[in-house]
Order: sequence, then C-alpha cells, then structure tokens
Amino acid sequence: MRLSTKGRYGLHTMFELARHYGEDPIPLSEVSKATDLPMGYLEQLVRKLKKDNLVDSIRGPKGGYFLTRDPKDITVGDVLRSAEDFFGITECSSTDGVCCKEDHCIARQVWQVIEDEMNDTINSISLQDMVDRNVKKTR
Repeated sequence: MRLSTKGRYGLHTMFELARHYGEDPIPLSEVSKATDLPMGYLEQLVRKLKKDNLVDSIRGPKGGYFLTRDPKDITVGDVLRSAEDFFGITECSSTDGVCCKEDHCIARQVWQVIEDEMNDTINSISLQDMVDRNVKKTR
C-alpha cells in the first residue's frame, strides 16, 4: 500500500492543528507556512476533513481552522480514511463485495490479514500521541 499526498499532507495538517488545540483557530496560511504545503492543496484537504467532521472553521479576522475533537480522540486512521480517496491494501481486501472472486481467492485472505493489522496500528495512534512524541523529540 502506498499513501498519496492527500494522506500524507492531511496528517501533517491535522498534526499542526493538534499542536494548537485549545488555542484560537489557526489560519490556513499559518498551517501552510508551518508545514511547507501549498495553500491550494490545503484548501482541498480541509474541505474533506471538514466534511468528515474532523475540523471546523470560523470566518473573520480571528478565524481559521480547529479540530472538532480532542487530539487524543482523533486517530491517524481517522485522518487517512478521510483524506484518501481509497485507503486499503487492495480493493479486493475490502469487505464491500467489489471483488468478483472473493469467495474463492486465496490471496484475498492474506490481504485482509495485512489490512486488519494496518488498521489496528493506525487506529491505535492518536494525534495527541504524535504531538507528545514530537515534544519529546525536540527537547
């Protein structure tokens, strides 16, 4: 599996918002500066994150973006599933019946095990965990 820039940039964006959780909303221009990500791309990303109720925004001079929940309650999995158009090992590893060979494909079982393990891992890491690890690193 390979993450697209949507997933990677989405995680960088959410990390930056998590670092400022509980403060005033952060203008997207500040997120862009802190992450070195292009504004146009960030605008597309935050629309998806907002649609999935991970972020919200306030307009005006003191406006910007903020997390809708505590960073300890938002996982890396939440972010990646929101930002990516498809998130998984293969289409056939999903359980939505898209694979025409799902009843007799031996490889599908392997993909499902790998996908389950990956999901367990990304669902166990919160944005707060990322912030805490970064704080330890910079000390």
